[in-house]
Amino acid sequence: MVNTILGRKLGMTQVWDENDNVVPVTVVLAGPCTVSQVKTVETDGYNAVQIGFGDISEKHVNKPMAGHFKAQGVEPMRYLREVRVEDASEHKTGDVVTVADFSEVTTVDVTGTSKGKGFQGTVKRWNFSRGPMTHGSRNQRRPGSIGQCAYPARVRKGLHMYGHMGAERVTVKNLKLVRVDAEQNLMLIKGAVPGGKNALVQVRMA
Repeated sequence: MVNTILGRKLGMTQVWDENDNVVPVTVVLAGPCTVSQVKTVETDGYNAVQIGFGDISEKHVNKPMAGHFKAQGVEPMRYLREVRVEDASEHKTGDVVTVADFSEVTTVDVTGTSKGKGFQGTVKRWNFSRGPMTHGSRNQRRPGSIGQCAYPARVRKGLHMYGHMGAERVTVKNLKLVRVDAEQNLMLIKGAVPGGKNALVQVRMA
């Protein structure tokens, strides 16, 4: 079975559990996802399936991708992702992955692109402390010393500095799957998941 499904983050709300406790949840419109390609050890060197999600007009599909979909005999889809599987022979092109496959799952890992924060300084980006605010100090939000003297006479790689923040691939692990609505293709996941509204997310069985 394919342990991953693609979906769109719709937003957050709250539900009540069996003990009448309020649980904050993220609503994800997940699937249905169609298997658009099966990769095997014999043909590709590894076992995997390619799943697609989201409708797209044919006029918005470029020629290479249109040829790919036509060769596999499936309708064009907006998003494609590859998922490793143990035995590719169990799957075939055209199979559908739905939220019903997650009905017995309790925890999931969610991968998405975090919200972009733009260009930020070290205080917001890396939680640096401020400098002295009095006695003529001009070092309120400056990053401070960034390198050494004669050796190595350069700034070391990976040093925490100001720069672009957010808009990166993030995976949040072991989130509780509170509820699955197979009729409306909805998943209610406890807590927050990466990305803004309508962002693409990838939900994997933990």
